[in-house]
Amino acid sequence: MEKTTQSLAQTPLYNLHLELGAKMVPFAGYEMPVQYPTGVLKEHAHTRQQAGLFDVSHMGQVRLAGSGAAAALESLVPVDIVGLPANMQRYAMFTNERGGILDDIMVSNGGDHLFVVVNAACKEQDVAHMKQHLAGKCEVEELSDRALLALQGPAAAAVMARLVPKTSSMIFMNTAKITLCGAECFVSRSGYTGEDGFEISMPGDKAEEIARQLLAQPEVAPIGLGARDSLRLEAGLCLYGHDMDGDTTPVEASLTWALSKARRADGARPGGYPGADIILRQLADGAQRKRVGLLVKDRMPVREGAELADGTGRIVGKVTSGGFGPTVGAPVAMAYLDSALATPGMALNAIVRGKPVAVEVAKTPFTPQRYYRG
Repeated sequence: MEKTTQSLAQTPLYNLHLELGAKMVPFAGYEMPVQYPTGVLKEHAHTRQQAGLFDVSHMGQVRLAGSGAAAALESLVPVDIVGLPANMQRYAMFTNERGGILDDIMVSNGGDHLFVVVNAACKEQDVAHMKQHLAGKCEVEELSDRALLALQGPAAAAVMARLVPKTSSMIFMNTAKITLCGAECFVSRSGYTGEDGFEISMPGDKAEEIARQLLAQPEVAPIGLGARDSLRLEAGLCLYGHDMDGDTTPVEASLTWALSKARRADGARPGGYPGADIILRQLADGAQRKRVGLLVKDRMPVREGAELADGTGRIVGKVTSGGFGPTVGAPVAMAYLDSALATPGMALNAIVRGKPVAVEVAKTPFTPQRYYRG
């Protein structure tokens, strides 16, 4: 165990997590808190009802500088980056030549640069991908000395407004420079729970002081990876490497809402990114399979890897994420399914330990998203 621990990276909040009684687990090469003493269910409920603080410093933070940065990055994603207004953020994904998703990312226009947040497990590959393809077009700088915190939940806005009044004028996907504990931070009004909230990038050496200031607010509690996963699952949000990967296109992943109009076949700048022909063809003709939500008609959770069968016993899909949805009060899951069956209300069976468990195709999110749109 000691050997494993030594090979894992730690975020700047590692000692604070231990002080708070966190149970630490290996995740994406880091030692991360999976839960605190209150437990996953209470942490999940606290985030839905008040405000939860998440350490997401394991994520990659990258700065792209230079006048050609937007056009350069746009050559790697099926999303409008050139038209992204200053102080706004957009969801995007790197694609490969098969139209598959290499990673899903967040891109912000910081005025004189782009700020990109990538998934922890894909960090090295994403930075290498950008350096390879954007060389000579813009400067690619990994910000390895920064930390990232997410404050999520209905009370997040009141907490932030108390500490930084100007954040009260922000709406979903707005970004801003702010000062916390004397440190310049970069904040976006966004997150991975389906709730209103903020993600705050800060100097790593100020992370503990800022985290303590946030945790000192009466509405805020620390939240681990366990509740982060159940919150994002209820919100119908994909987890990279599970609900999408290099063999899954954005159309199959039901992410067509993220494929900007400007980049579509009839848009101002169609195609021009890896796998564009395949993605544009699927947009026009549909894909053979599709990501769907599943409501489980049993108390038995249906986990990742479970196969889905139709009434005749024919295998028609596979579960990619699943677990108990504390807010829903029942198990929920996401899966890939033959498109012909991907209609809400469709009754199927998930095969769990060799036995059929009744499930029903459902729209996501399973709980209403509460992003603040003004």
